[in-house]
Amino acid sequence: MNVAVIGCGRWGTFHAVYSADIGHKVILWGREGSVNMRHLMQQRRNEYIELPDSVELTHDIAYAVNASQYIIISISAQQLRDFLQSVRKLDFSDKTLILCMKGIEQGSGKRLTQVVEEFLPAVPVAVWVGPGHVQNYVQKIPNCMVVDSKDKNLTARVVRDFNTQLMRLYIGEDIVGAEVGAAAKNVIGIAAGILDGMGFTSLKGALMARGAREVSRLIKAMGGNELTAYGLSHLGDYEATLFSLYSNNRKFGEAFVKKEVFDKLAEGVYTTDAMLLLAHKYEVDLPITKGIKEIIYYNKDPGDVMSSLFIRSIKTEFDD
Repeated sequence: MNVAVIGCGRWGTFHAVYSADIGHKVILWGREGSVNMRHLMQQRRNEYIELPDSVELTHDIAYAVNASQYIIISISAQQLRDFLQSVRKLDFSDKTLILCMKGIEQGSGKRLTQVVEEFLPAVPVAVWVGPGHVQNYVQKIPNCMVVDSKDKNLTARVVRDFNTQLMRLYIGEDIVGAEVGAAAKNVIGIAAGILDGMGFTSLKGALMARGAREVSRLIKAMGGNELTAYGLSHLGDYEATLFSLYSNNRKFGEAFVKKEVFDKLAEGVYTTDAMLLLAHKYEVDLPITKGIKEIIYYNKDPGDVMSSLFIRSIKTEFDD
C-alpha cells in the first residue's frame, strides 16, 4: 500500500517510519522552509527517530497525494483549514484520509472531520487517536489506539492495514465522541500541569474522574455516546497527557503556573476556546474547561480557579 504522510513533526515522522516498517511504501511531505524537513533531508533523522532508506522525502504535495492511496495528515489542528484550502483542487479519487491529530477548530467549534468535509466532501476520512508518545514507541513499548469514521467498513480497513503488536488498533463506533474526546484530553492535560505546578499533584485523580465526566456530557449533547469519554480516545489517553513527562499540554500548564517559557505546541490552548463554543451551543456546563480558559486567557489566579473547581456546591457525583 502506498502511504503519504503530511507533516514532518515528531508524530508525522514517526507515522512515516511506522508505516514503512510494516511494509507500506511511504512518502513524507513537509513544507519548503520547514526546519524539521530541512533537518530530515540533511540528516535523515530527528531527535527521536531515524528514517529508513525506504521513506521518500518531498516538498511536492501533488506528487505525494497522486502517488498514494492513504493520506495520513499529522499537522497542527488549527492549520488544517489552510492546508485543505491549498490542496482542494488535487485529485483525491480513490484516496483515504487519516487524521492523526487531535483538536477542535478554534473560532468555529468544528470537529476536524467536519473541516475536511467542507473541502473534500467525497473523500473518505478516518481519525486515528488515543494514547502513545513517539518517545515510547521508538523504544518498542507497545500501546493501544483507536480508529474511527462514519463508515464501519472504512474503519475496519484502516485497522487491518495498520494494526501491529506495537500499536494495537481498536475499531471505534462513535466518530463524534472519538474526535471530541481526543481533543478535550489536551485541555484536561493543561489542568493537570497546572496542578503539578502548584504542588497539588494528588488532585489529579479527582481531575481525571471529573474531567471525563465533563467531557462525557458534551459528547452526549452532541449526539455521540457518552461512554466514549471513558475509552481510548479520552480517558485512555490520560496517562500520556496528564502524567507523562513527554506531554506538551501538561508541560505547558506547569510552565504557565511557574511563569516559565514554553515554546512547543500545546493544542489544548486552542481547544479550550473551541470547547467553550460547543458548550454554549449545546448548553453544557464545562467547569474545568471554563476554569482553564480563565487562567490562560484572562490571567486569573490559578490557585483561586482550581480551588473553586474542587469546592463546588454539594451534589451527587453523577448529577448532570
